[in-house]
Amino acid sequence: MKSHNSYFKLFNKSGRKYSLIILSAIFLLFSIDTLPQDVISKNGMVASAHPLASKAGLQILKDGGNAVDAMVATAFALGVVEPNASGIGGGGFMMIKLAAENKGITIDFRETAPDKAVPGMYYENDVPYKDLVHAGGMSIGVPGTMAGLALALEKYGTMSLSEVLNPAIKYAESGFEVSEKFSNMIVEAYDVILANEATSQIYLDEGLPLMEGGVISNPNLANTYLKIAERGADTFYKGEIAEAIVSEMKEQNGLITREDLETYSAEIKNPVTGTYRGYQIISAAPPTGGGTHLVELLNILESFNLKYLQHNSVEYIHVLAEAMKIVYADKSKNMADPAFYFVPVDSLTNKIYAHKVRKNIDLNKCRDDYRSSELLYRESNSTTHLSVVDKEGNLTALTQSINHWFGSGVTVKGTGILLNNHLGDFSSKPGTPNSIEPNKKPVSSIAPTLVLKAGKPFLSIGTPGGSRIIGALAQIIINIIDFDMGIDDAIEAPRVHVTKNVLHVEGRIDSVVVSGLIEIGHKVKIHPDYDNYFGGAQGILIDHKLGEIRGGADSRRDGVAIGY
Repeated sequence: MKSHNSYFKLFNKSGRKYSLIILSAIFLLFSIDTLPQDVISKNGMVASAHPLASKAGLQILKDGGNAVDAMVATAFALGVVEPNASGIGGGGFMMIKLAAENKGITIDFRETAPDKAVPGMYYENDVPYKDLVHAGGMSIGVPGTMAGLALALEKYGTMSLSEVLNPAIKYAESGFEVSEKFSNMIVEAYDVILANEATSQIYLDEGLPLMEGGVISNPNLANTYLKIAERGADTFYKGEIAEAIVSEMKEQNGLITREDLETYSAEIKNPVTGTYRGYQIISAAPPTGGGTHLVELLNILESFNLKYLQHNSVEYIHVLAEAMKIVYADKSKNMADPAFYFVPVDSLTNKIYAHKVRKNIDLNKCRDDYRSSELLYRESNSTTHLSVVDKEGNLTALTQSINHWFGSGVTVKGTGILLNNHLGDFSSKPGTPNSIEPNKKPVSSIAPTLVLKAGKPFLSIGTPGGSRIIGALAQIIINIIDFDMGIDDAIEAPRVHVTKNVLHVEGRIDSVVVSGLIEIGHKVKIHPDYDNYFGGAQGILIDHKLGEIRGGADSRRDGVAIGY
């Protein structure tokens, strides 16, 4: 194979392209399928991973609520209709940019390790760490979602908890129809669900997975939501619901105590910020590494003329993959809970740093030997995303999770609350910045992200997908900014991801491109055409020129964007 040097224009210089590579153009035509177009509205929009959840948020907007009210209502609804991925038994991060404010904020409602979660209990156990935190009581972190949603509503919303909980309560009482994708998720997590009687009663039918067309209701969760609507979030952390959680922990050999719940609080933080080709990027702050390393990845890629390389060509995917390797190496060495370590966000998101590490990319061959400098120091696959924009231009993005499909598998009896297994996000080895310690938050890749154009709200975007989140979001943003795609096309376009020395590609990437990647040293694994391995993004784009709000939702999940 000939050298690829001739195909790379490293810096974005003005001027005429030397030639069009016909073969690359053909690749482009084959790699981007014709899919449903953007959903368009004038006044407001909600994009989430389930049509009923999006409908709940939209109704809040129509009833006069703002984007934060709708975001919270949608999040509660997702806990009912997409319980495999999120709910008040989990945690996450959200971004809020109010039209009247110059700055955006992050709300961190990530789970914490219980006070009794000492390293010796997990690393000096006869049972391997990964087995301890796969499911069951010892996998459960102190839930943060309830605190995060309540804080957002109190500080930035206009409605009451009762009002925003109403749609979710109705869904939990009346039930929702099981889709093919949701049925498949139940099958995937069958053993975890079967191991807990309270969970089995909700999501199995006489001990078997519910099939497409079946109906799931959760009257216990409806009753829990009613209690929260009447008594406030305190009942989750200090009242009757807290007592039920602690009782379940004792029965499940879990570690969460009443004190853990009473002392938990969500935190308002300054977001991670950066720029990409003049657009302002605003994303979630540590302990998630998602925002920091999304900005770092975009900084590295900004030095390449990606449009010249052509979308999903050999050259484009090679540069993207090598940049991802650098970023993931940095994340593994330099991300931790900032309450325990100084996290070098400013260094990692600096364009000078990106220019330095970009020089490590070999344009003609795959490398698997990227090493990161250790910059931090100690100072003392299941997720869901939603985006909301309202008619005032308030912009929100929220990504919440219970970790793996159906989390720990433990449902708190009498409450309908399915608990997370996020202690699995700590390192499986002791003595690392991300090793488990009491009251510590595990590192995440979650990155709800807002983008501004000329200072005006432009994009709300996010995706589930664990370690795939950072690369997926970068590809979507690049699709919009560099390749002029609409929001839905940008989300639906085939994606790639790198794990160690394996390049994962969706089946819609052209076979000739795959061959070219293999020829320069990539070990390629081909996935199905629309694989939820690559996430399930939801996004909303504001076109100020046309006065339109455009939404896109990922067909890799049951996502829907709706507006009015």
